[in-house]
Amino acid sequence: MFLSDEVRAEASLTAAAGRLAALASGAAFTRASHAAWNVLTAAAGPVGTLTAVHCRGPVQRGAAVTLALRWEAADAAGQRFPALDADITVIPDGERAVLVGLTGVYRAAPGTRPAQPAADLAAATGIRTLLTGIAAAVSEPAAPVTGTSAAG
Repeated sequence: MFLSDEVRAEASLTAAAGRLAALASGAAFTRASHAAWNVLTAAAGPVGTLTAVHCRGPVQRGAAVTLALRWEAADAAGQRFPALDADITVIPDGERAVLVGLTGVYRAAPGTRPAQPAADLAAATGIRTLLTGIAAAVSEPAAPVTGTSAAG
């Protein structure tokens, strides 16, 4: 399913881009992804285990800063599959704020047919959890990322 969402963060583009780069290169981003995955699976039921979080970037093009993200998961049999491929984008929203957005594709485990409205809601809730954590992290250099106590 295709996903798109955004949240507002209080930070200049320069500050947000630097904080996003620091976040992506550290374990906090993986912990935030696991926290979002846990929210998604709590809403959708067992959809596999998140096994890897990959980031590439961020890259700045004009006024947009983009980070490529991939979540890999494993189904009950241990078969790995790409669960999420997305771009996280930070764009200015005035002089002192940015919009942190995610556009991507979420995939359930191969061979499963989750109930569509429940799956849509679960994916949207998980992605909102991730974006809220990223927005908090780019707003304040010392702000905790949602899910920092989760195993990563």
